[in-house]
Amino acid sequence: MASHPTLPHRSAAEGDTNGTPERDAWQRDTLDDAARRELDRDSRHFLHQSMSTPCLNVLKGAEGIHLIDAQDRRIMDFHGNSVHQIGYGHPHVIAAVTRQMQTLPFLPRRFAHPLVTDLAEKLTALAPGDLNKVLFAPGGTSAIGMALKLARKATGRFKTVSMWDSFHGASLDAISVGGEGVFRGGIGPLLPGTSHVMPYDGYRPMFDDPLKCLDYLDYVMERETDVGAVVLETIRATEVHVPPVEYHQRLRSICDKHGALLILDEIPTALGRTGRMFAVEHYGIVPDMLVIGKGLGGALFPMAALIAREGLDVAGDVSLGHYTHEKSILGAAAALATLEVIGNEGLLEHARMLGEHLRARLGGMRQRYELVGDVRSIGLIGAIELVTDRTTKDRASAAAERILYRCLSDGLSFKVSQGNILTLGPPLIITRDQLDEALDIIERAIAMESA
Repeated sequence: MASHPTLPHRSAAEGDTNGTPERDAWQRDTLDDAARRELDRDSRHFLHQSMSTPCLNVLKGAEGIHLIDAQDRRIMDFHGNSVHQIGYGHPHVIAAVTRQMQTLPFLPRRFAHPLVTDLAEKLTALAPGDLNKVLFAPGGTSAIGMALKLARKATGRFKTVSMWDSFHGASLDAISVGGEGVFRGGIGPLLPGTSHVMPYDGYRPMFDDPLKCLDYLDYVMERETDVGAVVLETIRATEVHVPPVEYHQRLRSICDKHGALLILDEIPTALGRTGRMFAVEHYGIVPDMLVIGKGLGGALFPMAALIAREGLDVAGDVSLGHYTHEKSILGAAAALATLEVIGNEGLLEHARMLGEHLRARLGGMRQRYELVGDVRSIGLIGAIELVTDRTTKDRASAAAERILYRCLSDGLSFKVSQGNILTLGPPLIITRDQLDEALDIIERAIAMESA
C-alpha cells in the first residue's frame, strides 16, 4: 500500500483529456471507419472545448446501466454526467413524460399547474428541516446562479467563500465560485468578492489535521466581515472526498457565527447517490439553500431545483431566475416519476447495501496495488486515486488514462478527475453481479498497469 505522497503540483488535466495521443490510438484501434467519419463530422460542426468536443465515440442507444455504441458494443456507464441514478430509458419516466406531452407540453412560467406544484411539495417534504421553498431551473448551473442572487438579496452582501477544486457549473457566475482551472483559466475577470479556501481532503490535507482547513475558513471570514454565503459541495463529486460529520457541523456553526448563509451544491450527489435522498442527511445539519439537478430529470429531461429556507423568501421584487423553461412541465413529470422510482424500487437501501460491497472491493485494491494510493466511497459513488511512488503526478495521470482506455475496450466507462482519480458513479439500479463485473474490469486494468 502506498504511503501518502507529498502535495503534488496541480496538473492542468483536471478531467478526461480529449486531445491526447492515447485517445487517438484508442480510436484508431477500436472504432470502425463509419464511426471515425461521424466523429470527424461532429468535430467540424461543433466548437471545440476541453473534455468534450472532439468526442470519444458515437452512440446509437442506451438501456438500463448500458450505453450502446454505433458498433453495437454495450458499455456499462459509471459516468453518465451524474444524471442516471435510475438508469437510461426507465419506462416509468418515459410514460410520465409521454402522457404530459400529449396534454400540456409547455407551461409558460407565469401559470401554475398541479404537477409542478406537486414536485415542489414533494421536494420540500423530502428535504431536511425548514427547506420548504423552491425555484426550478433548466440546469444546475442556472440554479447556482439563482442561489447566489438570493444570497445577495437576503443578506445585503455580495461576497462569497467557496472551495478550490470545486465545480458548480460552467457559466461565468458559477466558475467564479468554482475552483477548477480548466473552467476559470484564461477567461479574464470573474465576479468580484469570490474568495476561495482549501477544501476538505482526507488524503492529501494541507495541514496535519484535515479539519484544520476550517480554521483557515474561520480566519478568512473574520477578515472578510461581509461574506454573504459559503458555497460548497456537500461531498465533492469529482474526487469523492467524504468529510466526517464534524466537518459539516462545524462549517454550519462558522456560517452562523459570521452571519453567512450556507449553500450546499448537491447537483450530482443528491437523489440517492450516497444512499440517502440528499447527501446532507449524513451530517445532521440544515443548510440555508440546497441545490440539486442532473438526475432529477431521470436521465431524460434537464431539470434542477433551488430549495431554500422559508425565511429566505425575500426576493419578490427581483427575478431570481425567470428562465423560459423555469416551470418545465415535462421536467416536473420526469422528476416526479424519478422520485417514485427511487422510492418504489428501494434504491436508497440498495445503494447503501451495494455501497458497502463497493467499499470493500475498493479497499482490497488499495491493499493489493502500490499504484492505488487511496480509495474513497459513500453509497454508489467512489474514487480510486492513483499515485506513483516518489515520482510526479503526471506519471499517475498517464497511468489513469491508459486504465481508462483499457476499461473502455472491455465495456466500462467512467470519469477521470484531476488527472489521476478514477471516479465511479454507477446507476443505482445496478445489480451486485454487474458491479462486480465492472470492478473486475478495473482491477484487471490496474494489475496490467502495475505489472
